[in-house]
Amino acid sequence: MYVFVRTIITVWYEHTMNTLSNVESNGGYTAPLIAERTACLIPDATNTESGVSVRYAPNEKYLWFIFRVSYGREDKALRFIINNGIYAYVPKRYAYHTANGKKTRILKSLIPNLVFAYTTKEQAEIFVKKTPSFPYLSYYYNHFELNPERKNPPLTVSRHEMENFILATCSMNEHLRFVNETQCHFKGGELVRVTDGVFKGVEGRVARVAGQQRVIVSLKNIGLVSTAYIPTAFISIIKK
Repeated sequence: MYVFVRTIITVWYEHTMNTLSNVESNGGYTAPLIAERTACLIPDATNTESGVSVRYAPNEKYLWFIFRVSYGREDKALRFIINNGIYAYVPKRYAYHTANGKKTRILKSLIPNLVFAYTTKEQAEIFVKKTPSFPYLSYYYNHFELNPERKNPPLTVSRHEMENFILATCSMNEHLRFVNETQCHFKGGELVRVTDGVFKGVEGRVARVAGQQRVIVSLKNIGLVSTAYIPTAFISIIKK
């Protein structure tokens, strides 16, 4: 009897670990399966209407710009930028909506009214100031710095931060959350890396959010994103 029960537990454990390691994320993206941070981990930016696809390729001349769009036009701006050959990203998560007693699964922007684009300063300026057909597209400014003209410059995000952010959100997991510090009960301050599962390769800090252990990813001057539940066995402290 003991051997039988032990066998059942072993089979269940191995099945669970394999499922967590190889689960395919929503939207057709495959979850990252290696910890190394390379361009192949980042999903292509694809315009589903035109079929245009742009692969992410690190470039020393490019910066990650954040554009603000009005009236929930993230998808429209995303299609426009991709069709111009620029890699762009809008983080999303699945959610459930109930109407007339029917529950449906929909995609919602994780951070409303923001679009991230990897491009040059010159191209970003064209998008914002020299494209009359897109008057609702503007810079997201850095209110913590001043340029030589004593004005707030457009906010940019470091490549490392943005790649980590994309790894954390490209699964479009329904349990992703855009959170603030008060919603996070941090466990120490160590930087950790997720070593398995859908969020493998993601770096951040461990915290309890909504009663669950999660990893919190920071995007400087924008906010915090919480992963779904991460078991302790899938968390490794990054040595300084």
